[in-house]
Amino acid sequence: MDVKTNVIRIGDRGGMPLIGDAFPEMEVITTQGVMKLPERFKGKWFILFSHPADYTPVCTTEFVAFQRRFEQFKALNCELIGLSVDQVFSHIKWIEWIKEKLDVEIQFPIIADTGKVADKLGLIHPGKGSNTVRAVFIVDPGSTMRAMLYYPQELGRNMDEIVRMIKGFLVSEKHGVAIPAGWPDNELIKDRVIIPPASDVKTARERLQKYEGYDWWFCHRELPK
Repeated sequence: MDVKTNVIRIGDRGGMPLIGDAFPEMEVITTQGVMKLPERFKGKWFILFSHPADYTPVCTTEFVAFQRRFEQFKALNCELIGLSVDQVFSHIKWIEWIKEKLDVEIQFPIIADTGKVADKLGLIHPGKGSNTVRAVFIVDPGSTMRAMLYYPQELGRNMDEIVRMIKGFLVSEKHGVAIPAGWPDNELIKDRVIIPPASDVKTARERLQKYEGYDWWFCHRELPK
């Protein structure tokens, strides 16, 4: 455990990464050259996502969807980096095909993994074959794992949800609040955010005097305009 930050490093515990772990240091070969992670994105959020294989239809739709939202992610200080267990020339040829056939230029790097990164991050699930599953790792500017999602090969991801997650993290950190389900269109409180639970009796008694809510443990407020 890192004494200064209390962040557990994956190698210290073994197994798949968990929320709160430090993203493991690694050097990777990508379509944009050799990179050191997480150093390359220090000070930024980044999303590392794996796909089962190049030249497959679901993965192609996902890459187009990620690229369509590339500028949205950039505006949120967030970078994208893909990965599969394919050689770099396969990645390069595939993104050339996407540009030629679909008129979409993939601007984010793609890692050409030999299996080492997949093993370290737990991207191959034996019950779903030998290809990498559709994993998503959201890493904050301090290189800490903040969220992870796993999808099977047959189910493509919803990129708008991943954008929403980054927006939610930014709002939560800036305002010290929690984010409700489906935010900013929650069924109960719409685009409002949740006040963290009271930690003492005095604060609990004051909650409904300061905020709107259903009870002292479920108070909410608008975000500043």
